[in-house]
Amino acid sequence: MRVLVVTNFMPDASAPQRGRWVRDQVDEIRRRGVEVDLFEFARGRSEYIPAARRLRALLRRERFDLVHAHYGLAGWVARLAGAKPLVVTFHGTDVRHHLVGHISRRLAWRLDLVAGVSRALFEPEDGRPGLPAVPGSAVLPCGPDLRRFEAMPRAEARRALGLDPDRGYLFFPANPGRPEKRHDHAAEVATACGADLLTGGSIEPEQMPLWINAANAVLVTSDYEGFGMATVEALACDVPVLSTEVGIAPYALGGIDGCLCAPFDAGRWAAVARRHLDAPDPRVAGAARAATLSADAMAERVIEAYRAVLND
Repeated sequence: MRVLVVTNFMPDASAPQRGRWVRDQVDEIRRRGVEVDLFEFARGRSEYIPAARRLRALLRRERFDLVHAHYGLAGWVARLAGAKPLVVTFHGTDVRHHLVGHISRRLAWRLDLVAGVSRALFEPEDGRPGLPAVPGSAVLPCGPDLRRFEAMPRAEARRALGLDPDRGYLFFPANPGRPEKRHDHAAEVATACGADLLTGGSIEPEQMPLWINAANAVLVTSDYEGFGMATVEALACDVPVLSTEVGIAPYALGGIDGCLCAPFDAGRWAAVARRHLDAPDPRVAGAARAATLSADAMAERVIEAYRAVLND
C-alpha cells in the first residue's frame, strides 16, 4: 500500500511543535510496513491554489493507492487536485472556526472517508456545529509519540529549565495568543492560587516533557479542542491535569484521582490546583490511560481505515 499524506501543519518559530502529531502518526504507520510519502505546503491564504496545482502534477506523475489529508483546507487542496480515494482527518479549529468551519463541513460530503480526531468533533460544542454525520465516518486520533514523554523528578526538570525549585508552577501548554485556548482563565486560576503560570506556544517539541514535569499541574482551559494532545502528554508524565470538557478529556481524565474534567469555574479549579501546589511532588496515575491514546495505539486503527476505504 502506498499512501500520500497532505498537510500544511508546518512548524515555525512561534509554533515549533505544530504538526508534530501528524509526523508521529506517519512514522508509526511506516513502522508497520506501509509506504507513506508526505506532501507539505506552507500555511497562508495565498498558498492553497499553488499547492493544489503542484499536487495535481504529482498525482499525474506518480501512483498512490490513497491520499490522506490532515485539516479541512488541506483536504480541499487534495480534492481540487483530483485525489482519489481521499481521506481527510479534521482536527478541531477547521471544524469550529466561524469561517473555516463552514468550508470544512461542506467538504465532508465529498470524501471517501470523513475522520475526526475525537468523537466530540461530530457534536456541537460551545455553540459551534460539529462535522455532519456522513455515513461511514470514523474517529482517527493523532496521538503523541509517548516515547518522548515520561515522568521525571520535578526538581530535575526545573533545574534543566532554570526554574525555582521551591515555587508553585501551573502550566498552560497552549499559545496564549489563541483566544479559544482561554489563557485568561488559566491566569485567573494561577492568581487565585498565588502560583506562577508557565505558558507554551513557542516551546520546542523536545523540551515539552521538561515543562510538563516541572509543573505542579497542567491547565487546559480551552473553549474547544479537537483532540487534546497536551492532556495525553501530561498524563504520560503522571502530571495532574485540570481540563474543560473538550476533545478526549472526559475519557482521558475520567476516574483518575487528582485530575479534574469540568466546566471552568475559577474557584473550583483553584481549590483542586492548590492541593497540587501544596504537595512536594504531585503525581497522578495517568501513564496507562495515556498509552491508550498514543500514536502507537492509533496507527493500526488508521491502517484499518485505509483498508476499508480501498476494499469498499
